[in-house]
Amino acid sequence: MAWWKFWDDDSHSLKQRPDYYEEGVQLARQDRLHDALTSFRLALKERSDDVASMEQMAVIQTRMGLPDEAAKMYERALEHRPGSASAHYGLAFVQLNRGEIASAVEHLERFLDADKPGGTEVEQRVDHARATLDQLRGGDAEGEA
Repeated sequence: MAWWKFWDDDSHSLKQRPDYYEEGVQLARQDRLHDALTSFRLALKERSDDVASMEQMAVIQTRMGLPDEAAKMYERALEHRPGSASAHYGLAFVQLNRGEIASAVEHLERFLDADKPGGTEVEQRVDHARATLDQLRGGDAEGEA
């Protein structure tokens, strides 16, 4: 990890601080989820309002089967950026998996109303959110909204 290289550098100089966020992204891509969480925690230690790090942590926590921690992190991200499309989307599906249908519907709606960047991945998420909302509103899911 970059923090180790940072401290183990033979020159012992403080030339450049590591980018913990980018390190976390790279570690997550390598499925080194625990290491990635550590990097994102370090990023948050440097900048406690870093919503991108919070969202990445929540995604990893979800992948690790830690839905309660993921929900808390998404909620924390939304405290700092209430209009975060990514946080609304992620929190909606965490809540849906926990059976919190009404809250999930609310976050799906807020995701669809939020400003989002363009791109194929975003379009797929929009389609997925709409299909999920249609299914929930049609009563196909347990615990109708």
